[in-house]
Amino acid sequence: MTTKGQLLKSASVVALVTVISRICGYLRDQRIALLLGTSPAADSFILAFRIPGLIRRMAGEGSLGASFIPVFAGYLHDESAPKAWAFAQKIFWDVAFALAALALVGTVFSRQLIGFLTIFGAQQGHWQLAVYLNRIIFPAIVFIGLAALAASILNSFHMFALPAATPIFFNLAVIACSFAVFYRPILRWAPPEYRSPAIALAVGILLGAVVQLGMQIPALVRRGMNLLPRISLSDPGVRKVGRLAAPAFFGMGVYQINMFIDTIFAASSRMPEGSITSLYVADRVMQLALGSYAVAMSTALLPAMSHQWAAGQWAEMKRTFGFSLRIVSFITIPAAIGLILLRQPIIQVLFQHGRFTPESTALTARALLYYSLGLPAFAGMKLIAPMYYATHDTATPAKTGACALGLNIALNGLFLLFFFRALSNGSPALASSIAAYFNFGALFFLFRRRYGQLGARGLLQSFCKIAACAVGMGLAAYGVLHVSHFEEVRHVLTQIGLLAGMIAAAVCIYFALAWLLRCEELGEFFLLLRKAEPPTAEAVESGA
Repeated sequence: MTTKGQLLKSASVVALVTVISRICGYLRDQRIALLLGTSPAADSFILAFRIPGLIRRMAGEGSLGASFIPVFAGYLHDESAPKAWAFAQKIFWDVAFALAALALVGTVFSRQLIGFLTIFGAQQGHWQLAVYLNRIIFPAIVFIGLAALAASILNSFHMFALPAATPIFFNLAVIACSFAVFYRPILRWAPPEYRSPAIALAVGILLGAVVQLGMQIPALVRRGMNLLPRISLSDPGVRKVGRLAAPAFFGMGVYQINMFIDTIFAASSRMPEGSITSLYVADRVMQLALGSYAVAMSTALLPAMSHQWAAGQWAEMKRTFGFSLRIVSFITIPAAIGLILLRQPIIQVLFQHGRFTPESTALTARALLYYSLGLPAFAGMKLIAPMYYATHDTATPAKTGACALGLNIALNGLFLLFFFRALSNGSPALASSIAAYFNFGALFFLFRRRYGQLGARGLLQSFCKIAACAVGMGLAAYGVLHVSHFEEVRHVLTQIGLLAGMIAAAVCIYFALAWLLRCEELGEFFLLLRKAEPPTAEAVESGA
């Protein structure tokens, strides 16, 4: 099978399972919104979940694999299988030990940690529930990190279905704990002043993290992994991963770190109540578009590029990147325009239930507007960073990421001080979007300067066609939204039907315009869909 075919096959499997995971993630977030709305308890829960969530999403979306997979691919290419598995065993237990130490520190110093996150807040007593929730959630980072490492090992053997499916069960664990039959017994364990459904949700996160790791252990053992404890910091392979890990974790996860910075500024006393939750929900809606395809392609991309680099196929690696960027842009550019135009109806239909009020919808829609502006850049970052990591260069993405982080902090401060009336809780989202475009542009320029042409002219032609199709789709969607008077519709089923109809019409118009302009990505996209057949039970069990 050609590299493009293998990449499409792997990405389609991950995309299909990721779509299911994102649906379960939406159901999880919908339960959180229904039970907590944008109340202080909701802000406390999101705040407590931010650091474990940061580690979960950074590790789960390739940060840990960025340092491990290229080195492990070298072992598989140059060394015997026993040496490769001995290396994996050492890494597994070294990571377990480091995460256990971090979990202990985060739990013991929970009050100081929450105090740092709310440094711009006026009332520190407002966050006592967050301190309690953080102590429940923080130990989950041990299982989250090891689950991500297990996924990286399986991905190195082109086993994608099982690792991609584990977040589904993480979300199901949180959903289960959100129902009264489960959360009422849990609340009896908590002190009276902290008895909120948020406690049960925190327990669900810890339980879900354990399940994520447990599901992958049998597959690792069948492949040849020895799980007997073996810690080694002197092994050359371990030391190489260690040198790559810190910059890779920062460079690949700069998007998540910027979200973390956004949370700190959203906790400012100047921000309206519920700003933290509004940013979280807006980000989750954007992940429905970003995660389904960009993360799937990125997951399949790093192992493919690592093997190409190890085999000396540099030109092929650059063509692989160009193909991936084109097909992901074909999806994310129209998705960004759709989210911008339909943000209010989307938030209203998905989340406006229970304690999530119309005011919560308006607050979240403002944040979604500014996050959506950066959607193509967020997706591009997930594709260009693996190209550096495949060459064992984790320093450059870390350096550009540091510059982007500094830009994000500066813009957040500028917007909060001088443009708060115009941007309100949308200012952190806008700062992150601008920083993402800067980061992607810097990485593209530097790689082109070092390794030669990346086919920029062909990419630009494709982007122009895609943008023209997306603008035509957006104009049609705007017209339909204007004549539908969606804001006057009150019945939920009618709202769902109307929104689904608008989205379906927009998609059809976009595909029709792409066909008229002869966008080659259209055929490649349908090839991706044809390859995305539901995996059998045996395939999921084997991780194929």
